[in-house]
Amino acid sequence: MSRRTTSILAALAVVPLFVALAGCATGSTDAGSGSDGSSEDEVVKIGVVGKGDEQWPAFVDAAAEEGITVELVDFGSYEQPNPALTEGEIDLNQFQHIVYLAEYNNASGSDLTPIGSTAIYPLGLYSKKYDDVDSIPEGETVAVPDDASNQARALNVLQQAGLVELKSGGTPYSDLADVDTDKSKVKVTALEAALIPTSLPDVAAAIINNDFVQDAGLTFEDAIAQDDPEDASALPYVNIFAARAEDADNETYLKLVEIFQTNEAVQKGLLESSGGTAVALQTPVEDLVASLAKVQKDADAKK
Repeated sequence: MSRRTTSILAALAVVPLFVALAGCATGSTDAGSGSDGSSEDEVVKIGVVGKGDEQWPAFVDAAAEEGITVELVDFGSYEQPNPALTEGEIDLNQFQHIVYLAEYNNASGSDLTPIGSTAIYPLGLYSKKYDDVDSIPEGETVAVPDDASNQARALNVLQQAGLVELKSGGTPYSDLADVDTDKSKVKVTALEAALIPTSLPDVAAAIINNDFVQDAGLTFEDAIAQDDPEDASALPYVNIFAARAEDADNETYLKLVEIFQTNEAVQKGLLESSGGTAVALQTPVEDLVASLAKVQKDADAKK
């Protein structure tokens, strides 16, 4: 999802599950549902949002060198690729993280599953007053986005930074009520994400969505803390290739994941398209699947 990762989170609660997929290619591919055969001369349709991102031309070329023809199906909104995959309009998609997929599966009754990781796009803590987290005095106020999904992720970042303690230990559904005020170093206030950049001088620090960092006159390198990709609480925000459950072991699809993860030109394009923020990952698939199951369970418990 490149830097779009943070901007789609706010849409999770209102994702329309059945949309008209105007212009979407139909029909099955040569790879076939559930096929585990050779990758030679096969055509695979992959749904993306942002076909023009630098990694995709390199990916298509690298796949062709392995005898796999990739057809990129570009969608205009994040609500479309999952229903298209469920209905068999495409074979794979790559645009979302685990939290987004969990929300879709729970709401639609689908069983889409991750078959490989791509990257995580760290969410950062910024300050106009302090150069590092340790310098923030006890009792100061830190701002986080007020939309549910971004707020949960922001609180987990603050917990990783040692600024707050969450009663639940931290989940993709944590909110301000989850903050243990007696055990936390700072107070937390919620503001509209788009307004946080202009409010940064009024607080000790703030979690700023990637799309708004430049609006605050900052660069991504200015973050004084951010998600640790190795931390368990960051795993639900890893971006993935998703497939239908019956295609989880498809050798062609797994080969495409390998190409994405290891091809130098693809990885260079990924970094360029993210403005240097992407942290490429090769997370074990079993960890991705386990995280999806946990997030779906957490979501059900939150209802």
